[in-house]
Amino acid sequence: MNKVFLCSLCHNGILGGALYLDESSLTYKTNKLTVDKAYRNLILPLNEIAELRWKWVVFPIATFHMKNGAEHKFIIFNKRRFNKYYGLKENPEL
Repeated sequence: MNKVFLCSLCHNGILGGALYLDESSLTYKTNKLTVDKAYRNLILPLNEIAELRWKWVVFPIATFHMKNGAEHKFIIFNKRRFNKYYGLKENPEL
């Protein structure tokens, strides 16, 4: 199922990159050298994601709430396509 989505990580600013969705994880990758190594190849195992919430602030912002309490926010530029492959029904209110 390897799918790629253009995105930006919202962490100490906006960091452009890509999200890779496969059967077991969601991985954010960026090649920016000024970004902490932990965020250059950030892996979110699907079984560790407790919830996904969407908010609209100029662009659609997805917040992934992890089971360990961590949060990761991304601007995902094709929300409808992402939801399709992530397995969510599109909510017309969002």
